Amino acid sequence: MKLSFFTMPIHPVGKNIAQSLKEDREAFLLADSLGYAEAYCGEHTTDQAEIVTSTVAFLASLAYETKQIRLGTGTVNMPNSHPARVAAEVAMLDHMLEGRLNFGISPGGLMSDAEVFGSIDKNRNDMFLECINMVLEIWAGNAPYNLKGEFWDISTERTMVRDIGQGDIMKPFQAPHPPIIGTAVAPFSKGVTAMAARGWQPISGNFLLPKWAATHWPNYVEGCLTGGFTPSFADWRVAKNICVADDAKTARAYARDPGSPYVYYYSQLLTKMRKGGRLNLFKHDQNMPDDDVTLDYVLDQLVIHGDVESVADQLLAVREEIGPFKHLVYAGHDWTDINLGRKSMILMGEKVLPILQEATKHEEDWKPETKNK
Repeated sequence: MKLSFFTMPIHPVGKNIAQSLKEDREAFLLADSLGYAEAYCGEHTTDQAEIVTSTVAFLASLAYETKQIRLGTGTVNMPNSHPARVAAEVAMLDHMLEGRLNFGISPGGLMSDAEVFGSIDKNRNDMFLECINMVLEIWAGNAPYNLKGEFWDISTERTMVRDIGQGDIMKPFQAPHPPIIGTAVAPFSKGVTAMAARGWQPISGNFLLPKWAATHWPNYVEGCLTGGFTPSFADWRVAKNICVADDAKTARAYARDPGSPYVYYYSQLLTKMRKGGRLNLFKHDQNMPDDDVTLDYVLDQLVIHGDVESVADQLLAVREEIGPFKHLVYAGHDWTDINLGRKSMILMGEKVLPILQEATKHEEDWKPETKNK
């Protein structure tokens, strides 16, 4: 069992931005020191709660201070970005990290970002595919490129000076490119199948009910087999909201009382999902009335809290429902109480993870089904 870290992040509107960014960096550095395998950070341009506007810039600030952890863009919102810019910046970051980079990508789900970048009335899924395909073509090819698409044309033919290197976009440190990761946030996601067919790996989002996260594995297997890849439970990342404290009372207060960062996170997310018509993510039954999707209901379903033993038991129980994934992703939240925020990550890495590893150490990986003749 591996343990990683993922934060959007979401901070209280009005909180000092410099302080929030400093705390976000400290969380990544703490994850590195605790032996977390990977750490991801999202990006948004038009949100005063989600204050990281460039995942590449944020991770670059950590490149020379982290030692072993793989850092991941979580995610680059491709329709909001020019493919040449993405190719160049991600390649540079991969060199800064000397190959400790995962390239997380998505179409982006914040509609105010789509509006500000002029893509709200365009087919954003088509933009996503064109952008990532052009990035990969740039990395695989050579200048002057001459790529023509529906949304972007890319060439340096008129201005390149080959002898001095002008007109070339650098290739990544990792060959042929960093591992590509996609966040899956829809039940029965066909995107998981399409990603897996290309050798990309999924993260099942932390705001999905366990029963919907469970639908990702069959689609991942289908995609892997279509693309000629071997599925592995070690490559299936599942994100969960977790609050660990020395005792259950402290954990519950930090996870559920007024002022809790977990409560704030889901009050923000619930508002966005309600306005975006995506409350189905939170429903056990798709016939459930929208009015029944309350904040308390969502917190009951999606936030795990308690002391070390209780959290380990809850995670193993959730894993029974979702499936035998071998890569747990701890969802990061605002450090409203910096001591409790840090302590939860420490207890998760030093105490809870060993229990999970011991409980799962004899499990076999995925094997193809065989029929008796």
